[in-house]
Amino acid sequence: MLEEAVILAAVTVLGVLEQAYFSLQVIYARRKYSVSPPATVGPPEFERVFRAQANCSEYFPIFVTVLWTSGLFFSQGVSSLCGLIYLYGRFRYFHGYAESAQGRLAPLYLSARVLWVLIGLSSLGVFLAFCRVYLNLDLLYGLGSALGLDWKEKICE
Repeated sequence: MLEEAVILAAVTVLGVLEQAYFSLQVIYARRKYSVSPPATVGPPEFERVFRAQANCSEYFPIFVTVLWTSGLFFSQGVSSLCGLIYLYGRFRYFHGYAESAQGRLAPLYLSARVLWVLIGLSSLGVFLAFCRVYLNLDLLYGLGSALGLDWKEKICE
């Protein structure tokens, strides 16, 4: 099982490192703009870095949950690719927001779309697994058979 989830784990570790990087950027901004903890207000440049880090941290648990759920129940490869795109979008979001409030919008929309894709894949994967396990109904096999695709037979040959 562990070897099968290595790609998901790698994307997760990359995400944790990205979160650590964002946190370090807040520390550097505190020093640069002389904003001592626990204060969260200061020059607009500091506040944008602070909010960018906070926003990324707020969405991280949702991201990790749907990354793993879609990876385990739908496809590790597709989910990991979506995860990498999400992390790229969040990186662009952080730096865009640090520059200007307007600079966060395009990357925000990208990462939100990817997050919704992961939510959809998670939901579909859990639904299909539920049908297989508790209803003894393999919907993918049924769909393949209805379309004339005997993919299970070809795999076994």
